[in-house]
This record gives sequence, C-alpha cells and structure tokens, in this order.
Amino acid sequence: MKFDRNCSISVLHTGPFGVNTYIVPIEGKRVFIVDSACCDYSNDSDKITEFLKKNKLEPVAAVLTHGHFDHVAGLPALRSEFPSLPIYIHSSDSIFLGKDSGFTHAKDLTDMGFEAFIPFVSNLPEASDFINEGDVLFSCWYVMHTPGHTKGSCCLFNAQEKFLLSGDTIFYGSYGRTDLSGGSDSEMAESLNRLHSELPEDVIVFPGHGELGFPLPEAGKFWGV
Repeated sequence: MKFDRNCSISVLHTGPFGVNTYIVPIEGKRVFIVDSACCDYSNDSDKITEFLKKNKLEPVAAVLTHGHFDHVAGLPALRSEFPSLPIYIHSSDSIFLGKDSGFTHAKDLTDMGFEAFIPFVSNLPEASDFINEGDVLFSCWYVMHTPGHTKGSCCLFNAQEKFLLSGDTIFYGSYGRTDLSGGSDSEMAESLNRLHSELPEDVIVFPGHGELGFPLPEAGKFWGV
C-alpha cells in the first residue's frame, strides 16, 4: 500500500499485530525500513523483501522506533536477505535485541498470553548502532527521543515534508499503552506535551499501527495522561 497524499513513503502491514512498516525513500532507489514485523508466525516473512525486489529498491538500514516484540520480529528475515543491513535503535531499548532477546520479551508475551511468539523474537540480531536525541538520519529525519511507551521510544521528524513517524507514541485518537516493559504514564505525558510544543500544527503523523496520515491532535483532546 502506498499513501497517496503527495507522499513517497510506502507502508506494509506486517506481523501478527499489523504493524505499519514504512519504506522511506532517501534518494534514487535507496530506502530505509522502519519497524519490520514480518515473520513466519504470521506467514509474511518475505513481504518486505519481495516489495523491495519488485520495486528494485536498495535498503540501507532498518530503523526501530522502539523495541517491543511486534516491531522487531522482522529483523531475522531482513538480515537473512541482507546480511550486512545496519540496525538502529535507541540504546535504552537495545535490551530487546541480541542473543538474550527472548528472555526480555518473555514477560510481556506471557502476561498477554502470547507465549507462542517467544521463539520468533529470540536470538534477534544485535543493534549495529544507536540513534539518539538530535541525530539526523539520512540528511532529513530528526530523531526525537519520546519515552513513555518504552524507555527508548523515538519519533522521526522530517521538517521539510512535515512528516512524523511516531512509532507507538501517537495513534489516531490515542497514544501508546504504558503498561508493558519500559512504559511510564509520566514520561508519556512529557513526550506528548513536547511533541505538541515543538512540532508545527500541520504535521502529518504516520503511527506504528492503525490509520495513518492524520494531523497531530490538539493537545489534551485524546489523552488524559
């Protein structure tokens, strides 16, 4: 699916929770991938790689808005096809990756009654490098560290296009849950207030799940944190 409001970002719904995986253009055929969730559990492990091949795109990095299981499950499939593909995440969420990732994800998955998914997020690839507040990725995507959903949750903001890749910080009409690993009501409130104070009113939001391409809601209209 390609969002058609004068936008070159493509979105694929991947994984058992229908994550909005974004294929974001850089220049020419070079792209970066945000929040890959495709895996054997949901029978879509080749969904991203097939899309890239069909459109003759060259992935240069996988960027993670945060480390929860539903957003990282696609990393093995990407690395299988592109062994040297760099993986970027905030350092505070790096515990969700690597050889001990299955243990890290086990608590949330067990609490949700979804233990069957643990093998699909076990022994994940390590992060290649960390993204931090104020970094600028690929010349135009500014990293905003927005904890609340997790300790290392980040949004990516393109000031020229006025696009915000919000991960699970903001959804249409709501915000990300705070009851999973790394969640915090107070940090979420601070992050939401920050986004409202620093972003232009006409920013367009591309969230980690659900409806995409909507304006940032008015402060306090949908969230009571």
